[in-house]
Amino acid sequence: MSSKPSIPKGTRDFLPAEVKKRKYIFDTIESVFQTYGYLPIETPTMENLSTLTGKYGEEGDKLLFKVLNNGDYLAKANKEALAAHDSTKLTSSISKRGLRYDLTVPFARYVVMHQNELSFPFKRYHIQPVWRADRPQKGRYQEFYQCDVDIVGSDSLMYEAELVAIYDEVFTKLGLKTVTYINNRKILYGLAEAAGIEDHFMDMTIAIDKLDKIGVEKVIEEMKNKGIAETAAKQVMTMLEVTDLDELATVFVSSPTGLLGIEELRTFHSYSDRKSLTNKLIWDITLARGLNYYTGCILEVKADTEAYPTLKMGSIGGGGRYDDLTGVFGMKGMSGVGISFGAERIYDVMQEEDLFPSDVAKDLDVLIVTFDQQCHLYGYDVVSQLRAAGLRADLYPEPAKMKKQMKYANDRHVPHVVVIGSDEMESGMLTVKDMSAGSQMKQTVEELISNLENTPS
Repeated sequence: MSSKPSIPKGTRDFLPAEVKKRKYIFDTIESVFQTYGYLPIETPTMENLSTLTGKYGEEGDKLLFKVLNNGDYLAKANKEALAAHDSTKLTSSISKRGLRYDLTVPFARYVVMHQNELSFPFKRYHIQPVWRADRPQKGRYQEFYQCDVDIVGSDSLMYEAELVAIYDEVFTKLGLKTVTYINNRKILYGLAEAAGIEDHFMDMTIAIDKLDKIGVEKVIEEMKNKGIAETAAKQVMTMLEVTDLDELATVFVSSPTGLLGIEELRTFHSYSDRKSLTNKLIWDITLARGLNYYTGCILEVKADTEAYPTLKMGSIGGGGRYDDLTGVFGMKGMSGVGISFGAERIYDVMQEEDLFPSDVAKDLDVLIVTFDQQCHLYGYDVVSQLRAAGLRADLYPEPAKMKKQMKYANDRHVPHVVVIGSDEMESGMLTVKDMSAGSQMKQTVEELISNLENTPS
């Protein structure tokens, strides 16, 4: 007996109407990317594990999907690790490749490999799926699309302002109200310096990154578990209550790095404040983004809870400045900054809040139904003419009972149905039904084409 078909947890099938909605999101994002002068690239689904590991922090490395070596992968396995059930040591001997975790690290590898073919600063966008072995839950999947846009080869903070503008323009076009949060990793390092825990900077940022999920006490507890003294952990939490850059500057009198972070935020605003934004932009000192490679400004976007009070969803976008990412691949001095759109979560938010245009899933302009075989052959000629004119047209595959053909038209939500019988064949005047209005008229093929071309899609 055959088993019931299924798909892996954390993945999804999409019906045609859902694919149309997703394409609407992708097309909107891509159109804005192109407006700002970004160029498309693509990279392989698989990367060498040596490319991926060590770039996302300890927790991120645990979420990498590993791909077993070809053939008898156990033949060259680490026998001691296998006998000891040591999965960490075993993995390196049986797996050399992994599915990409994000699009940023593959992009850094791409830049290094193709540096002689690129003009810098290089502005690229990248829309492809990524994979993370995370626990599936609402808004969190193991396979999902990212839509990334990055600039490498410039230190200019103008680009941070440009990326905020891109976020604002995309979400405005999608009709989605958002809040973009901004911070600077140098400010976070300033907190560590002020508290005397520079050696625990990453432990601190990873803990702070969970603040909105687990609360103050548990963040302090996590820092203590990583070897940070309780007094220092509490000092960090107190500094996180600062809401003004001038006040923060007094805290950072002995932290050059923290003061530089404040200066970078002010420079960012000297550009960003020149453009009126539709959505909110807020400085959030608690924003940490726990990925190792961020070194400057960091960004995160969420749906505006004031506009959508019942919505429960995490971030729908994020990114930041990374000064040293290409350095791990042997290319020093190549600064970059980029952001990512979480397409799956954007889709879920728009679906839940009913934000898609009503006609976005429309897939046909017109369907032709016929009474008999001769009419069906005539209908084949008509549908060919409609398609040649660039219309989305289809012909029901047989002259079945009219009730069955019309049910199919209703199931497909077709706005116009052409009915062809012997009278239509003889006169050349087609019966055209407007399915939403419930009316019908007689038109030639040429008139039908003209009317449908002038009907908003």
